[in-house]
Amino acid sequence: MKKYENIKSFDELVDAEHGKIGTESRNDYEENSQMFIISEMLKEARKEAKMTQEQLAEKAGTKKSYISKLENGRGNIQLSTLIRIFEIGLNRRIGLTFL
Repeated sequence: MKKYENIKSFDELVDAEHGKIGTESRNDYEENSQMFIISEMLKEARKEAKMTQEQLAEKAGTKKSYISKLENGRGNIQLSTLIRIFEIGLNRRIGLTFL
């Protein structure tokens, strides 16, 4: 627990657990975090649209198994495919922010 004694913010906790920005460990953490967020957003948007994974896959021109992988954070997705799934499959717009 000494490792956490002087931690006062979430950013400090992430640094302690996964290393500073730019390290391999931190890069892996950030990538996995972003994939988790995308997978949850996809799942929520699909459910709001009252669509099954199969219906979404058909409308977006992909496979149900691919949608399932993405929703479970196990797939590697190309930006063009992500846009197609959200914009064509779910009729939702995507906005990107670079920090």
